[in-house]
Amino acid sequence: MQHLINWFEIPTEDINRAADFYSKVLDIPVPVQDLGDLKMAFLPEGFGALVKHPSYTPSYQGPLIYLNGGDDLTQLLERVEPAGGKVLRAKTLVSPQFGFMALFEDTEGNRMALHSRN
Repeated sequence: MQHLINWFEIPTEDINRAADFYSKVLDIPVPVQDLGDLKMAFLPEGFGALVKHPSYTPSYQGPLIYLNGGDDLTQLLERVEPAGGKVLRAKTLVSPQFGFMALFEDTEGNRMALHSRN
């Protein structure tokens, strides 16, 4: 096993708003695909997507997903609030071995995290 995480789905109330938020924070296109009752916006690297479906509910208390913050998560974190989210924890050193993390709330009410080595 190279990666423990195979796939993740981030629930949304408004798929277009969520896609716009993550597009701005990650600085990449996050196109929405309409699959009938299910709407998805695929994130890069093929590991996950934003999802809108009646059986999905955004949650602040669910699992915490750490997104790759690149070499230094500072740039991504600085985009969170202008994109409509909220920074919950500023860039924080976990340890010299593991690097840095930060927490944010997306436009849908999900608590998410960023990680980088620097």
